[in-house]
Amino acid sequence: MLSITRRSGESVRVAEAALAAAKTVPAAPARRRGPAASYAELARVAARGWPPVESERLGEWELRAAAGFTRRANSVLPLGDPGTDLPEALAAVVRWYAARGLPAYVQTATGGEGTQERLAARLEELGWAREVSAELRTGALAPLADRAPGAGVRLVREPDAAWLSRYQRVGEVRPEVTAVLTGGPSVWFAVVDGGPGSPARAIGRCVVDGRWAGFAAVEVDPEHRRRGLASDVMAALAARALDEGASAAWLQVERENTAARAMYERSGFTVHHHYHHHRAPGDGA
Repeated sequence: MLSITRRSGESVRVAEAALAAAKTVPAAPARRRGPAASYAELARVAARGWPPVESERLGEWELRAAAGFTRRANSVLPLGDPGTDLPEALAAVVRWYAARGLPAYVQTATGGEGTQERLAARLEELGWAREVSAELRTGALAPLADRAPGAGVRLVREPDAAWLSRYQRVGEVRPEVTAVLTGGPSVWFAVVDGGPGSPARAIGRCVVDGRWAGFAAVEVDPEHRRRGLASDVMAALAARALDEGASAAWLQVERENTAARAMYERSGFTVHHHYHHHRAPGDGA
């Protein structure tokens, strides 16, 4: 009997006599549009662009915490060997997050070069529920900057009151929130003001890290959508990133956000891989 692993991570056994031919299928096509990069490279770039407040190593895994602000900053990044078998490593993960009053999450990736189909499948076998799936998309940076941004897009180094009042993922502005948002090698915030004392009409965030520019938090007031404000924000941020030496762009978008996915598709972003957050069994939602 031969053991064969599918792309999903599922292992099956097949009688050798039943096979007429077999070959190894790579996790990603040999040719792809957009900047070339492995999963490991982009995972590390994305982690630096959305850093936790606290982290600790478990072998080659990174345990990350930021008082519960976003799963990305409060989940394990399992790049490599945890230094022990998987059940023991996961038990240590659960203890670490419980000590901080947080549910335990492990972030995995599938569908790209060097991604973690087998780990994702094993976590689900062990009862870790996949709660959220998203796409990491990449594209060329220069075309984003070709669009001249409309008047009124200003760039700042710190998220001000107008920016924060438009950002949907934060209620109370805690120190941990500011630490995550401003963390990264070179962070810029774009604002289209909505008037004195009013929330911004549109916002965005960009982290420049070597050749990469990572875009996040691109949001527009519902009353001002379909006016090109999101493209204006990205153009202004892209131009600044080009000035700092970046040439490639990446962003993350949840699968359920069909409007954003369509916009990024039109802007030339293609899916590099999918990533998921698995929640430990027994942790309440």
